[in-house]
Amino acid sequence: MMAEDRAGKYLTFKLAAEEYGLEILRVREIIGLMDITEVPQTPYYIRGIINLRGSVIPVMDLRLKFGMETTADTDQTCVIVVEINSGDKSIATGLVVDSVSEVLDIAGDQIEDSPSFGSDIDTDYILGIGKIGEMVKILLNIDKVLDDDKTIIKGITKKKKEKAE
Repeated sequence: MMAEDRAGKYLTFKLAAEEYGLEILRVREIIGLMDITEVPQTPYYIRGIINLRGSVIPVMDLRLKFGMETTADTDQTCVIVVEINSGDKSIATGLVVDSVSEVLDIAGDQIEDSPSFGSDIDTDYILGIGKIGEMVKILLNIDKVLDDDKTIIKGITKKKKEKAE
């Protein structure tokens, strides 16, 4: 993907000391942390589900998904609700992050390809590296981040909808 194709507005957020960015058009909303109902037999990084205005939304802890240490939630901890593409429809999924920073307009010439770490490390989920002044933001391809989890997310959402009916 060309750098110009990646230019646009990004919602930036923190996980530990790192800054990440998501394409703003993929973000449905940002909500404060609310009660999350655990769902048995899901991967360790799936926190559970929330009921957001009548919609059941799976919630994933991005720290755990990325192999980072978990920390206690703070008043800055929030959930970014994103739309992921799954076949011909989109699915809402919540991502728990440490804090939301800002929306940045990042030009194509400020985005570099993700570095190569060798064949053993998968960097497909990185859309690029945004360089804004001295700051570096890891821009995520949210569909790739959640690719392996789409089946789980669909299953959780479907089961909870069926129980509600």
